[in-house]
Amino acid sequence: MKKILLSIAAMATVSMAASDISHPHERIEDANSTTPVAENGIFSRVHFKGDLRLRYESIERDDEENTYRNRYRLRLGAKIDLLDNLHFDVGMRSGFGNPTSGNQTFLDDESLGDYFFQSLRFNVLGFTYKSGNSTYKIGREPYMMYRPIKSQLVWDNDVSMNGVNYQYKDDTKIITLGINQPTLEENSVAEDDVYLFLAQYVHKTKLDFANLNLGAGLYFYDGLKGNTEIFGKAKGNTVVDGRYVNDYHLVEGFGELQFKDVWGMPFKVAAGFVYNIAADDNNFGYDLAFQLGKAKHVGEWQVKYSYTDLQEDATLGAYSDSDNFGGGTAASGHAIRMKYKFGKHTYLAGNFFFDTLYEGNSKIAGMEPDYERVQLDCIIKF
Repeated sequence: MKKILLSIAAMATVSMAASDISHPHERIEDANSTTPVAENGIFSRVHFKGDLRLRYESIERDDEENTYRNRYRLRLGAKIDLLDNLHFDVGMRSGFGNPTSGNQTFLDDESLGDYFFQSLRFNVLGFTYKSGNSTYKIGREPYMMYRPIKSQLVWDNDVSMNGVNYQYKDDTKIITLGINQPTLEENSVAEDDVYLFLAQYVHKTKLDFANLNLGAGLYFYDGLKGNTEIFGKAKGNTVVDGRYVNDYHLVEGFGELQFKDVWGMPFKVAAGFVYNIAADDNNFGYDLAFQLGKAKHVGEWQVKYSYTDLQEDATLGAYSDSDNFGGGTAASGHAIRMKYKFGKHTYLAGNFFFDTLYEGNSKIAGMEPDYERVQLDCIIKF
């Protein structure tokens, strides 16, 4: 706890020197053009975005040596207008192709120039077509599933989909469908191909006092049982001799209430669960969360609290939250995420995780270790 208090103090110190920082948990925002493409010159059809996050991180767990490190994440993206409703999307991020993280640790024994650009990999490379309320994505594109208060119970913030995906959205509903191949990820080492078939439905209702979103999803992985670990790590899932014991056919459900004004600020509360019908046991997970405030304008702040419990085979650990629990499943605990808008394009943020790892996720047999993680972020958007 003493180290955590010192970390909070360090975060306050960093804030005095910061100028422009972007949201640490969102993707690079889309750049939209209202001028018809036919009237634009070749250079005005290209829209660039990017951000750089600097992070101090400490990880303290009972079953191994503590970790203290400085990290960065660089993201570069561009949208190219081919037609009025057809765009080519390209994006790169650091992290040596990690499917759920762009973080890269600064190395003491290697010059920055030796690995800075080497770590950049494509995480977006595809086409987006929009027609009315429908959006089609083909290629390697960011996920389209709705997540209540940006829950990472099933999907980490940074996951990209490799395939064909469709979404319909209007004032009352969101329908998302897709066929993808996770083994197309650059760092996939799975022995056999894996396919993901997904479907999600969200019903949106405007109540007198709030907006209510109710949703359900089905995520069907084909080719996991008996296959080698998709990215070389079990991430909490049950494996024997490096091979998955179970398939992962996931059923998701959630509810979310969005209040416009609570104590003068927006307030959200949500609950969700995931259940793997392809596993006989240790196959359920849930999270409960609320968020107060929204750091939309300079000087505004927000704080989110969540409690998450994920049994070993409730979801595919390779794609769930990469920060909480150290990434993956087989743990339970609390997460506090804070954000403050410091300038027009700048934010300060802090994430604090207080978890207990299941015995199967421990480095020492028979132990359920405590896991504490602190992240202090300073992110520049350009």
